[in-house]
This record gives sequence, C-alpha cells and structure tokens, in this order.
Amino acid sequence: MTINKPTEEIKEFVFKITILGDAAVGKTSLINQFCEGQFQDDYKPTLGANIIRKDVDIDGEDGHTKIRLIMWDLAGQEKYSVIRSMYFQGCEGALLVYDTTRYNTFDNIKSKWLRDFKKYIKKKGVYILIGNKVDLNDQRVVPTEKGKDLAEDIQASHFIETSAKIGENIEEAFLLLVRQILSNHDVNV
Repeated sequence: MTINKPTEEIKEFVFKITILGDAAVGKTSLINQFCEGQFQDDYKPTLGANIIRKDVDIDGEDGHTKIRLIMWDLAGQEKYSVIRSMYFQGCEGALLVYDTTRYNTFDNIKSKWLRDFKKYIKKKGVYILIGNKVDLNDQRVVPTEKGKDLAEDIQASHFIETSAKIGENIEEAFLLLVRQILSNHDVNV
C-alpha cells in the first residue's frame, strides 16, 4: 500500500526593491556581496541606476517560496535626484543604507532617503535600516545605539549592521527585507 504524500505548495513572487543612501555608503558593494559573494576595492560611482536580479528560495510554514528580486541600485549623487522618482514605481521595499564612518550619511536617511521613499511609493512600502562598513570600527562615528534609535524613530521593520567588505550580515539584511515583504502579502516564512 502506498500513501500519497500531499504535494508541497510552491509560491512564486517577483519583488522590486531599491537600495537607497548617499554616494559611497556601499550600496553597490552590498548587492555584489549578496549576489556574487565578492567585494571590489576600487570605487566606481553608480550612474543613474543599476538593475540587478537575484532569485531567492525560502522554505517556511506555508511550503516553498521562490522570490525573484529585482534590485534597483540608485545613484546617491545629488545630480540624479530629479530623475530618481521614476525609479520607485512598483517598488515593494527598500534598504536604507548609511556609512557608520560618516555621520552625514546617517543624518540623510531620515531627511532625504526615507522622505523620497515615502513620497514616491504609492502603497505601504517596507524598509529596513542598514549601518554599513562595520569592519572600519576604528573609524566609526555612528554608534550602534544611534542606529537602533533611528530605526525605531522612522519605524523601520528592522535594523542591522553590515560589512560589504567582509560579507558580515549581508544575506541576513536582504532576507529580513524579503520576509517582511512576504509578511505584508500574508505569506508566512
């Protein structure tokens, strides 16, 4: 006698997310580390936007979930602010990134990046706050507690510190965002 096991449900989603923050906070490096497990020492500023795709599989309570992430790496330079609004269309979530060694990048999260995100996202978008470059601890000017306080103040769904250079907490940061977006779609993972 054979017992038929119920087939596992597979859900598939495509989510557009943006990576926001000032120039040289490590947005492109975060994506490169997440997608390719690599870090490049030579800094090349993003011009306009880079679009990168990565497929992520998550097993959870509701079965297997396949997610295609379309990541928009938006240029942080001020000269691109005029065209930046069109890049937000259809966006489900964002990583708000600051550099733990430059206080002005921290200040700009609330006054600039979050303001733009909320202004141009038509539906309720999800965002997490990332303090990047923790490998440069001897140059740190933004303490972890300040990051936690800001995350609470701006109602970010999570706060995490990362190092794109050494790969610390990179996958966790992206997966926190993905899980929060799935939760907003009533998918338990």
